[in-house]
Amino acid sequence: MSTASILLLIVGYFSILILISYATGRDDSNDVFFKAKRQSPWYVVAFGMIGASLSGVTFISVPGIVGGEQFAYMQGVFGFFVGYIFIMTVLIPLYYKLNVTSIYQYLEQRFGFMSYKTGAFFFLLSRVTGASFRLFLVAIAMQYIVFKELGVPFWLTGVISIALIWLYTNRGGIKTIVWTDTLQTLAMLVSVCVAIYLINSKLEWSYFDFLNSNEFNKRGKIFFFDDPNAKVYFWKYFIGGIFIAITMTGLDQDMMQKNLTCKNPREAKKNIFSMATLLIIVNFVFLSLGALLFIYSEKFNLTIPFLDGRTRTDLLFPEIAMNQGLGTGLAITFLIGLIAAAYSSADSALTSLTTSFSVDFLNIDKKPVEAQKPLRKKVHIGVSILLIIVVLLFNMLEGNVVGNLFKFATFTYGPLLGLFAFGILTQYNIKDKYVWMVGLISIVLTYCITQIPTYYAFSEQLFLEDCTKSNWECAALYAQKYFYNFHWEILPINGLITFMGLFAIKKKSIL
Repeated sequence: MSTASILLLIVGYFSILILISYATGRDDSNDVFFKAKRQSPWYVVAFGMIGASLSGVTFISVPGIVGGEQFAYMQGVFGFFVGYIFIMTVLIPLYYKLNVTSIYQYLEQRFGFMSYKTGAFFFLLSRVTGASFRLFLVAIAMQYIVFKELGVPFWLTGVISIALIWLYTNRGGIKTIVWTDTLQTLAMLVSVCVAIYLINSKLEWSYFDFLNSNEFNKRGKIFFFDDPNAKVYFWKYFIGGIFIAITMTGLDQDMMQKNLTCKNPREAKKNIFSMATLLIIVNFVFLSLGALLFIYSEKFNLTIPFLDGRTRTDLLFPEIAMNQGLGTGLAITFLIGLIAAAYSSADSALTSLTTSFSVDFLNIDKKPVEAQKPLRKKVHIGVSILLIIVVLLFNMLEGNVVGNLFKFATFTYGPLLGLFAFGILTQYNIKDKYVWMVGLISIVLTYCITQIPTYYAFSEQLFLEDCTKSNWECAALYAQKYFYNFHWEILPINGLITFMGLFAIKKKSIL
């Protein structure tokens, strides 16, 4: 595709989003921006939340992991489902009963001011880091695909990417997001299905021929019970998946803000159950695409993309879509799907960060009515500028540093898990002023636990013989090969440490 064609595609796509914004943002009150007046149809919310649960990273990376671990990711997806059941039965009734705008208001009612601010702070830290990272990736993709040839510098690409999101979320906020996410989820899923169809056609298969083929059977294993140390071990994925769903959906303002736009708890529960069920199907389709990509590359002797000194299986999808002569249709499909996946998570993050900062830190609901909307608009602009700054900082850092920062965002959900668990499962009051210390200590201890094998290997000088990296990196590789490796289960461990810390600062009185 030519640069001009790609640019027209992007302009056309965002024109549709802006039209939706105009239609949904005629009433730009704070009640609409924050809650959509709790009038969103549950089935629209459920479908749109699928796109928000995924991202541009997922769009290209989930198919890529099939090369290393087959369909093991589905074990985590089954864990997601159990986590969503907990959200549906415990958290949804709680949030609606308290009639909260920000879910972290629960922590203030349960424990006090400092717990409230600590929970909101960890959310902001997580979302700013995560959303900026996703925006960074899509800005890099847009820079590579179109803006580089036009001579546009990266900083301007970053500004354009976030300015577009600000443009269509400025008025309608979460009401607009509910509907734009629905469109973007549809675009993403259609693009994956079209890609599967076109590649199967090239292989002269139907989808069912593909599923019944010997090639698929070699790559379609789901359950792994053999090696507890392996990353793909069932209980690591399954248990970790439960807690990832609880924290990154049920305890995340970004995800729950959409859910709280439903009319009542009953419809909100329908939304969560429907989304949980659809996510199983959607992730299986993504993994099916991954298997198909590897089968296609083997049949036509394609080389897996190689970047930064290592094989990058997550680049196999864009490589086949854009560079292997399968037609303009697949290229267009891939680009629309990538943009939709990236922006469906980034736009809701901008809205939820605006909501959280306005409600949790500026107490916007306690301001004079005439001052509330102007304040929210200023916060929306301020958060947009913050995301631009962080995206540009990511571009200045080394790739491995960026990766570590993104991983750090997942650590910050542990204190949220511990806080909510302690509030729901116990009747103890706590010494509220010490909560922030417990959260920080939990993150530090959790990180240290994950590094114990590497520390031991380094102190004993246990390095791989053929390793050409630094001693520390060689020790890390040795530890990864011969010691227990943490995966998603580190999240509940983090939450447990926070829970124990809260128990240590409990008061003698109970509720």
